[in-house]
Amino acid sequence: MPTPATTDVLRTPYQKSISEYWDAERDPVNIRLGEVDGLFHHHYGIGEPDLSVLEGPAETREERIIAELHRLESAQAELLLDHLGDVGPEDRLLDAGCGRGGTSFMANRRFGCDVDGVSISQQQVDFANNQAAERDLSGKVRFHFRNMLDTGLPTGGLRGSWNNESTMYVDLFELFAEHSRMLKVGGRYVCVTGCYNDLTGGRSKAVIQIDERYTCNVHARSEYFKAMAANRLTPITVLDLTAATIPYWELRAQSSVASGVEDAFLTAYRENSFHYLLIAADRI
Repeated sequence: MPTPATTDVLRTPYQKSISEYWDAERDPVNIRLGEVDGLFHHHYGIGEPDLSVLEGPAETREERIIAELHRLESAQAELLLDHLGDVGPEDRLLDAGCGRGGTSFMANRRFGCDVDGVSISQQQVDFANNQAAERDLSGKVRFHFRNMLDTGLPTGGLRGSWNNESTMYVDLFELFAEHSRMLKVGGRYVCVTGCYNDLTGGRSKAVIQIDERYTCNVHARSEYFKAMAANRLTPITVLDLTAATIPYWELRAQSSVASGVEDAFLTAYRENSFHYLLIAADRI
């Protein structure tokens, strides 16, 4: 797939600002956790942490916490992959908003299939492609400087696709139209996302703080289902992961990689103004 001109990928000043943000990003919470086993994620974790990591020798405490946070993040990605359905080595998948490629490599390892990742950050794409080369996977796992709203991938060529905490940067109707175009009939789309609770009457103060921290635009929960229905994506599974992610944030708040946004996430989740959902939908 040829590399497009930057102006073809970054179509608005907002998209350009997001690209610049992620090109410059070197957040320890992403880098240090990825160094544990070479899987670099750009999402959060789920599950009960092993709190024994807070005990033991002080000089290795941070190392233990980092490894545990990374385990919880990888558990989140495994759960997403669990919901892609039957995927075989002959299939092709898309990681939309792929970051540094962690979930893409996990998908290839599990299914043995081709995986394409797209990001509007050239830095992320270069990093992920270097990772693929180091793993001798350049022919199977490929990363592209592309806009997730216009990927350039063939129509009807995908068995599955996903967004792992990247939907808040785009219009959902445009996004799901592109996923619907690329998926085969019967193909599976999965997203894991934070969304604000419509019942609370709009974005809470804590949700606004999250938007400001990441220069994003968190969508309402109902907006996901409206946009899917408009684009031939029928939800088959909806999981509320809010309770499952709170322990991750509580542990992260006690770590050296805490970024200052932890209180906003914990407040939003606990006050029920913000939900953490997994939605799996079939292309009909």
